[in-house]
Amino acid sequence: MKYEWRKATQRTLLGFVAAVVIGLLFDVLAWSLALTGITYTLWHYLQLHKLQSWLDRSEVSDPPYGYGIWGAVFDDVYRLQLRQRKSKKRLKSVIRRVQESTSAMRDGVIMLNNYAELEWWNDASGNLLGLKDPEDIGMPITNIVREPDFKAYFDEGKYDTPLELTSPIHQDQVLQIHITLFGKKDRLIVCRDISQIKQLETMRQNFIGNASHELRTPLTVIAGYLETLIEYEDSIPEMWRRPLHQMHKQSDRMQGLIEDLLILSRLENNDNEDSQSTVSIKPLLTGIQGHAKALSAGKHTITLECEDFNIKGNATELSSAFSNLIFNAVKYTPEGGEIEIKWHKNKHRIYLDVVDNGLGIDPIHISRLTERFYRADASRHSETGGSGLGLAIVKHALLRHEGHLEIQSILGKGSTFSCELPLSRQSEVG
Repeated sequence: MKYEWRKATQRTLLGFVAAVVIGLLFDVLAWSLALTGITYTLWHYLQLHKLQSWLDRSEVSDPPYGYGIWGAVFDDVYRLQLRQRKSKKRLKSVIRRVQESTSAMRDGVIMLNNYAELEWWNDASGNLLGLKDPEDIGMPITNIVREPDFKAYFDEGKYDTPLELTSPIHQDQVLQIHITLFGKKDRLIVCRDISQIKQLETMRQNFIGNASHELRTPLTVIAGYLETLIEYEDSIPEMWRRPLHQMHKQSDRMQGLIEDLLILSRLENNDNEDSQSTVSIKPLLTGIQGHAKALSAGKHTITLECEDFNIKGNATELSSAFSNLIFNAVKYTPEGGEIEIKWHKNKHRIYLDVVDNGLGIDPIHISRLTERFYRADASRHSETGGSGLGLAIVKHALLRHEGHLEIQSILGKGSTFSCELPLSRQSEVG
């Protein structure tokens, strides 16, 4: 191209030099220069017209004939067109493969622009959410999926946890919605049918609940007979006394486990009908503190700081959650330790903090502590008689009150368990 520019510049200069020489010879310098300039301009205009006509064609075609610099321009543009056509063909192939692969997925995949309007979705999305192509192209997703829970989740913009939603077209189908932000507030929605998983979970919950109910009666009978035998242990041979006490201890432990399973079953299956009654927090925590002192038997210092406000909720469930945390602190804090119970709030949240200066918990266990039967230290559980369900009960009780549990711990320095509840739960003190 540089060579052509150099040749074009030389030709132009030679043309104007010739025009000057002819003009001087015939004494028509002005006319000669003007005619040369007009000719030169018309020639370039003709080449521009050729270029425009060629580029206006919808498909790539051979370039027009051009002389000099314009020939080089036509050739370079033609090469760029061929390169672009190859890239476009390659991109189309990639897009087609992506669309074919996502269409084969059982999960729904939906792309939204930054106005939350539908741009593209696969076949599974149409089956799960009832999207219709091409009628719904460009429609806001909230106009198609009108569930209030979905709109609130979508507008909030916090997509760390997925949303579970009943399908708008199949009432017996449960969907799990994942939303990911990308680009300039564009969104990718992945929709999954979890109906079978929910059914299995319900079956598991029902089994645990039914089995616990069935086991409670025979265990009560066994424990009753063991207590009677222990009362008359003086008349029992010495060799049977120790086994009787061990059986009684283990039956008590089994009864505690059954009660915890029944509490969990109720938390998971019952509707939250009583969550709007006012719960008097100060007497509730004072009572739990008293029981904790009895459990401690003077081995710990247990203090309570309680701001004067109540909340709306279920007193039984909140008592179960708070007592589990406080009793755990007593069980897992060595003798002479300090346990602080704090009920307070700020501008955004309500908190119950249970702080101890015990042995602490290894950080690798913290994320799993609320799982059923998870034990960070099995030996400590065997010593304290824990069921491994206490923190799972806390988690589910708080979820039913729109709250969650936060755990902070440092090995050798102690732990802080915080129940966080929304400020909207606050109720005036009666």
